[in-house]
Amino acid sequence: MDWRTLPPLAALRAFAALAQEGSFARAGSVLNVSHAAVSQQVRALEDRLGTPLVQRQGRGSVLTPAGLQLAATLETAFLAIRRAVDEITGADAARPLQVSMTPSFAVSWLMPRISEFRHRHPEIELMLNPTPELVDLAPGGIDVAIRFGGGNWTGLQSELLLSTNFVMVAARSLIGSRTISDPHQILDLPWLQELGTNEMSNWLRQRGVLAPKTGNITHLPGPLLLEALRSGEGVTATSMTFVERDVAEGRLVVLFEDLRPDAGYYIVTRPGVMRPPLKAFVGWLRRHAPARHTPA
Repeated sequence: MDWRTLPPLAALRAFAALAQEGSFARAGSVLNVSHAAVSQQVRALEDRLGTPLVQRQGRGSVLTPAGLQLAATLETAFLAIRRAVDEITGADAARPLQVSMTPSFAVSWLMPRISEFRHRHPEIELMLNPTPELVDLAPGGIDVAIRFGGGNWTGLQSELLLSTNFVMVAARSLIGSRTISDPHQILDLPWLQELGTNEMSNWLRQRGVLAPKTGNITHLPGPLLLEALRSGEGVTATSMTFVERDVAEGRLVVLFEDLRPDAGYYIVTRPGVMRPPLKAFVGWLRRHAPARHTPA
């Protein structure tokens, strides 16, 4: 690499802060310099590159297409630097291990097993974050997420933990002897939907069925949803893993099942070397995986 052709690090740092904060004043605040100093560095960078990176709009600023491209690259690069520095200095070692997963997965799969991990690794402080939201994995934040899908999340590494089909299911006490063979027949049943998701509506829309804007829908946290499902309070869309025992014992009936060989719960992490607590947790998850999968 010809280091002499690269712009000064101070200018790149000032521009990255501006892109992150959205204004020269806020960028100056996080860098502990004046907004004029940030402006000067950004102008010098634009002169060096021969193209505008920022369009000034009153007190704010908007990145040009070239600015957006450079900002995305710098964000990745500076995050990698921050992570490496923290690992080398040990600043990241004492931070709790933060794990994100859906509430249903937490109650049905993780919690019955997590005591074993705590017994094996009492030195690791855990922060479990059950949420239906697709959280960002950023340095200093969430270390690992357990996500349902096909394993394709841009910029992240994924490894299959648990292969499972997606099912539309209801209690035998709700369905009785009724035969349901068309998705339209679900519309007149009460619905149960995990709080913060639209899985029922999405499932129907994928099959050309327009779900009503209002109806007999109850939104519940994952654990309560499963209990309401077993009690016959409604029909829901969920992972087969969470209900397979109920189905096998006849309490629940699978109305429809999506057969996708790549579908399941994945261990999702950022690229790069894992810090020791994360490496221990991921290794523990792998040992409990019914379907072993070697990451690429």
